[in-house]
Order: sequence, then structure tokens, then C-alpha cells
Amino acid sequence: MASTGFAVGAHAGECPTGKFKPNAREAVTLAASGVSDTTLGSIDLGKEKAKIKGRELRFRKMVIQPGGVVPWHSHDDRPALIYVAEGEIIEYASNCAAPIHHKAGEIRTERLGTSHWWKNLSDAPVVLFIADVRADPNDKHM
Repeated sequence: MASTGFAVGAHAGECPTGKFKPNAREAVTLAASGVSDTTLGSIDLGKEKAKIKGRELRFRKMVIQPGGVVPWHSHDDRPALIYVAEGEIIEYASNCAAPIHHKAGEIRTERLGTSHWWKNLSDAPVVLFIADVRADPNDKHM
């Protein structure tokens, strides 16, 4: 029998099996550091066929330098998809009792019930591409 090379019970970029738990982690007050966040484009969804008034679809590029921190934030009102384009980064999620390791090529979904912060513990920059839907175009949350 051939080995697949994957650990049983763990999925890449997800909370490890048995570690998912609501309110597993408290909010932290770390400030953003070593992070650049550039909006590459956006669409007013109220002006599209979907007619989602007061919502914007935004696409952006985030670069987190070694030791950089994306501070604690919630996705209860801002669903997102994050693609890890380069590097490796650790996520500390409110609903996971263990750190979540993300590697290049993975996508992380963020939705209702997700609050978290991220830290680059590696010695290389991490590049993320993020698509999110936000209500307030002035919302600067990462």
C-alpha cells in the first residue's frame, strides 16, 4: 500500500482534527506590524445584477514580512477567501485550540464565526491574495 504523505485527520490549512472548538482563543491586542495591504480592485455589488446594496467585493494583496503580525479581527460581517501565494504563515483562530499552519498554494475561507490573527514566523515574506465582501468601504480591518 502506498503512502500519501499526509497526516491522517489533518487537512492542509485547516484546524487540526479534534481542535475545533468555539471560543477556543481570546482576542489579543497586538498591533499590525510588517504588513502592507494594497487594494487591487473593487466592485460595488449594489450596482451589479446581484443587487447586494451596501456591499463591496474587494480584491487585495497583502505582504507580511518576517515577524509581521496581522492583528485580531472578525469575519462575522466580512466573508473572505485568502490564497497563500508565497511563503508560510501561522493563524491563531477563535474557533481552533491549535495554531493553523498555512503554506503556499492553499486557500483559507473566512466566514461567520471566524475571528483571528496571523503571524509570519518564517524568515521570508508571505504574500496573500484576498477577496472579501465588506459593507463599509472605509473599513480598514485586515
